[in-house]
Amino acid sequence: MLEYLKMDLWSPYVAGVGIGVLSILAFLLSDRPIGCSTAYARTSGMIERIFRGPKVSVKAYYRKFEPVVDWEVMLVIGIVIGSFFSASLSGSFRLEVVPPLWTDRFGPDPLLRVAAAFAGGVLMGMGARWAGGCTSGHGISGTLQLAASSWVAVIAFFVGGVATAMVLFGAGG
Repeated sequence: MLEYLKMDLWSPYVAGVGIGVLSILAFLLSDRPIGCSTAYARTSGMIERIFRGPKVSVKAYYRKFEPVVDWEVMLVIGIVIGSFFSASLSGSFRLEVVPPLWTDRFGPDPLLRVAAAFAGGVLMGMGARWAGGCTSGHGISGTLQLAASSWVAVIAFFVGGVATAMVLFGAGG
């Protein structure tokens, strides 16, 4: 079993079954779907509370998404920790500010890479909140429930991802 954990690439079927089991457990134990973008919204409220104190609690957004550590926040923390352990066990872990593919296309400037990653993260976060969920919320939980809005969102994720890869990296042609 430990040898399986040391693999660079896992079978998508095994990973899919794992995500499916996790989804079922989430519904059974919390009556809520898996999602990550709400955890980021809650975390932003916790950070804002450090600077503004209890004023955060009067915002309508934070009345709906209370800034507390809940199971979704712990899920995101678990994803980061699990990714670290997986990369470490497989021997593929390395710190890399500017990946080779980025360097080939845009050069080795770490500031440009960090700025682009930050801007992309902000846009993804805004889009996830606007769409009422992120790729995990819509792509896993929403499609699992056969929600039409989630299927539309997932199609848009794929179209947007392919278009972005083609523009940025000249992929596919």
